[in-house]
Amino acid sequence: MARKSLIAREAKRQRLVNKYAELRARLKKEGKWEELDKLPKNSSAVRLHNRCQLTGRPKGYMRKFGINRVTFRKMALEGKIPGLTKASW
Repeated sequence: MARKSLIAREAKRQRLVNKYAELRARLKKEGKWEELDKLPKNSSAVRLHNRCQLTGRPKGYMRKFGINRVTFRKMALEGKIPGLTKASW
């Protein structure tokens, strides 16, 4: 489980990205780079990092499911992910 502060920091970044997305797009289109520099750094989408929705783990993230590989394997073996079965041949 990731530290709560890191999960909260990432959530704050996501809120800032959503808040300033339209303004950033407009400033980029108009080429107003000085005004763009005055916006908060965390309002840039490139500063976001994908994290597991259940544990907050930053590595091994599976985009299709929104969880990390460890949680994915555990849930798959328990049958909690519909349509997924363990391969055997």
